Amino acid sequence: MLNTTYDLVGVGSPIVDVLARVPEAFLQQVGGEKGGMVLVDAADIGQWMAELPDGFAEAPGGSAGNTLFAASRLGLRTTFVGKTGNDAGGEFYRRRFAELGGDAKRFKIGNQANGRCLSLITPDSERTMRTDLGAAATLVPGEVTPADFLGCRHAHIEGYLFFNEELMRSVLEAAKSSGSTISVDLASFEVVGAARAILPGILREYVDVVLANEEEAAAYLEKEASPEAMAKELGEICQVAVVKAGAQGAWIVRGNETVFAPALPGIQPVDTTGAGDYWAAGFLSGWLKGRPLEACGHWGSLLGAEIVQVIGASLPEETWERILPEFR
Repeated sequence: MLNTTYDLVGVGSPIVDVLARVPEAFLQQVGGEKGGMVLVDAADIGQWMAELPDGFAEAPGGSAGNTLFAASRLGLRTTFVGKTGNDAGGEFYRRRFAELGGDAKRFKIGNQANGRCLSLITPDSERTMRTDLGAAATLVPGEVTPADFLGCRHAHIEGYLFFNEELMRSVLEAAKSSGSTISVDLASFEVVGAARAILPGILREYVDVVLANEEEAAAYLEKEASPEAMAKELGEICQVAVVKAGAQGAWIVRGNETVFAPALPGIQPVDTTGAGDYWAAGFLSGWLKGRPLEACGHWGSLLGAEIVQVIGASLPEETWERILPEFR
């Protein structure tokens, strides 16, 4: 049996989130499609931040980071493989990760500023992201080795790494050779579109658990279908497949088993930032603890419901105190 020090290692870009409420019209300034994620440079983000109508707040984020922060609070032993900056933003990220229960020893430190993601939240609670990867973009394949995954039961990899195919393959090879099981969150429909040619082979060869929302699943399958049908198709590729459909709930497929995880009723979302990441944290926590798929899906739905009721991807301490008994 694999001798493990960590339950979960996350791989991705340790980004500081810049959270701002904006009117719909503000999105015209940033271009691209609403609700997605587009890579930009630091100058663009600085300009848009200066033009924000109502200020902003900052918090540690990034897709894998959000999942790890939440999983740590659920009792998993976590660590992070990613490159932070050599500035105050990088120090803030590493310190905060450790404060929330993660092991920060596997972070790499670059020679430039930490990455930032400008998360623009419109009145319908949708978030549109524009991201400068900063130091995270300087992580190169040679810096990731099996030693980064030593003693880790499971590796959760954010789909944004598909923008760098060589790095993604290096991460997958290192994780697999270490004996870790692997999950991938498909991240956004832009990611799926950019990686469509290589995704099928990677999912079949390396990935045990694939998580997608209905837009990402439809982009991958190149057709519209019900979330359940798309989950079943993805389940033919990976051991476990999840397709989330917001307030409609989520469908989980493992072999011949199909489970529906209903969303919590009566939720009034104010910001969808981190919703998929927190759902992944709840689901993976249950899965790694050997819970039935119904319980795993419920844990995902519970965390997803809580995070959409606050601005950003951090839950207040009083919320954690209220919900943690449900995970025991």
